[in-house]
Amino acid sequence: MSVPDVAVRRAERADLLAVVRIERACFSDPWPHDAFERLLDEPAFLVAERAGAVVGFVVADRTPNHGRDIGHIKDLAVHPDARGEGIGRTLLRSALARLRATGVAVARLEVREGNDPARSLYADEGFEPIRRVGGYYRDGEDALVLVVDLADWAEGEAADSRGGSGADGSEAGDAGGDTGER
Repeated sequence: MSVPDVAVRRAERADLLAVVRIERACFSDPWPHDAFERLLDEPAFLVAERAGAVVGFVVADRTPNHGRDIGHIKDLAVHPDARGEGIGRTLLRSALARLRATGVAVARLEVREGNDPARSLYADEGFEPIRRVGGYYRDGEDALVLVVDLADWAEGEAADSRGGSGADGSEAGDAGGDTGER
């Protein structure tokens, strides 16, 4: 799925102010500027841009896991004014494709248990819950840890591009709230 008039590209230092503004608009406990600055070299720190303005971003990296790296979607956010257009899904898919291209076989993320729009997006993309982490967020809310096998995900992507399930452009991941909460 691609979104008309939106380009996804690697984040650059010049994007950081916009990324931090989106982070603050989306999350009750936003990351600071220097956290994003440290992640600039990650191959899956991507921004979605429309008409020269950053409207969303995703940060993903490779994390060591008992000798076999896994992908970790650390942060995903779409500006509240740009939600519901498929930008979150496009960013997520772009990050997963980049992780898979680096040889990662599995990706994981954490999401607020009460973040139904994000959970729906992740389920649509093949993520499955593996555990709950009590009190993960500063406000005490639990997180769900979700994982996806990237080979299975890529097969689903191929089916979507041929008009299979999900190709209707329906969008659950940008609906509101803290979509993509870490």
